[in-house]
Amino acid sequence: MKPFRMLGRCIRDAFKSVIRNFSLSLASISCITITLIIVAIAIMASINVANFTELIEKDMTIVAFVDNEANDEDLKSIKSSIEKLQNIQSIEFISKEEVGENIKKESEVFEVVINEFEKGESPLKDTYQIKVKNIENIKKTANEIKEIEKVSVVRYGEGMVEKLVSAFDSIKKVTYGVVIALIIVTVFLIINTIKLTISARKREIGIMRLVGASNFTIKTPFIIEGMLLGVLGSIVPVIFTTYGYLAFYRHFDGYLYSQLIQLIKPEPFIYTTSLIVIIIGIIVGMIGSASAVKKYLKI
Repeated sequence: MKPFRMLGRCIRDAFKSVIRNFSLSLASISCITITLIIVAIAIMASINVANFTELIEKDMTIVAFVDNEANDEDLKSIKSSIEKLQNIQSIEFISKEEVGENIKKESEVFEVVINEFEKGESPLKDTYQIKVKNIENIKKTANEIKEIEKVSVVRYGEGMVEKLVSAFDSIKKVTYGVVIALIIVTVFLIINTIKLTISARKREIGIMRLVGASNFTIKTPFIIEGMLLGVLGSIVPVIFTTYGYLAFYRHFDGYLYSQLIQLIKPEPFIYTTSLIVIIIGIIVGMIGSASAVKKYLKI
């Protein structure tokens, strides 16, 4: 029971200390709030960029055009050969008739042209649309499909795809790097602010030492105080994250500029981000207080 009584006393002292030193506590809370808002924005942006790149990569398709001479048996054989390849995620057959109908829907000009072709021999071909598991190996997979008998042409956006994959990889690395850098800067800013707060109370720590209080007894209330400052400082960032992202998502109807750039759905994304922000605030607050008090506990 004694440890629980001591913990209860430490928590009580921490709350009293925050209220008693309100101006210093407010400075720490303000610093935590501002930096955590920046971190929250960076986290949401980086995760959305990663999600966007994944969606684009998943949407990339290999189109295999089949010889007009191919019969039903050839079509089955081609499909079977494609399915045996390692990097295949899905395969869809589209007949030349379906291709023609899809082209007609794009414009009246295309409709007239396709109708003229239907009177004679259509230049359109049956196709297989293939999605791959690993976009980085799309070139190798396309070359393997080319080797299949009765496959006349294979297209996947040669050249452009490789550049996109490289660009997406760079974007992901940059955004993750920015988030990590911001978190590190945030840690230093918050720790230094809390250190200044604790330094202003070194006389209080000295008196506690003189009356024989143990290091644990002195340090624990300050660590809990740091945790409390972290929680209070994360309240505004959590509100900003929750309602700000909801408003942003609804304003743009869930995507930016086009349907290809889809935003992550708010739930449970905003709750996960809010939890991360709170955890960062608590951990940094505790570390800041512990490191600051430790300086004044040296004999």
